[in-house]
Amino acid sequence: MLPPVVRVATGNRHKLEELGAILVGWPLDILVAGADYPPEDADTYAGNARIKARHGRAHAEPGAWVIAEDSGIEVDGLDGGPGVHSARFGGDDPVGRLLAALAGIDGEGRRGRYVCELVCLLPDGSELRGTGLLPGRVAHAPAGSEGFGFDPVFVPDGEQHSVAVLGNAWKAAGSHRARGARSLLAAAEAAGLLPPTAPAAQR
Repeated sequence: MLPPVVRVATGNRHKLEELGAILVGWPLDILVAGADYPPEDADTYAGNARIKARHGRAHAEPGAWVIAEDSGIEVDGLDGGPGVHSARFGGDDPVGRLLAALAGIDGEGRRGRYVCELVCLLPDGSELRGTGLLPGRVAHAPAGSEGFGFDPVFVPDGEQHSVAVLGNAWKAAGSHRARGARSLLAAAEAAGLLPPTAPAAQR
């Protein structure tokens, strides 16, 4: 059974809300760390998530579970970039820089995917993992006002509008982070740790 507290090592409340929409019954709250987070210099999403999770583990209550995530967008026409560098891509205008980088690129070159890796560290030091992928394409112009990051230009497969147009309610169930949370939930279930407050019927 889950402990009384599950700390999420992020300062982004949007991410907390997306995770909470899937991890029903998990007592999630943002970790208030006592020091700055260390550099996310791993070459994989999971590695960066683990850096944040270990930092959180050092600052959270001894009995708390600590969840951290790293995510990004990979675009075929940019050889899979910006990838793990997505959070720092473009500074204050990541959408503008992405569109500029894709200027003159059409068709398959605009195919890509959102990626999310979740790492959950338990009090005994063991680790659970969750992975979420959302394939789609990068539009030629931004649209929509909800979500954050690259959402105004990312159109998921099977949809005609950007994630920012589809909105936060769609993201709660369909985003790469939601898919990663379902994967983490399955990992907890497989380990015999699924709380009774989050039965399969609620997923």
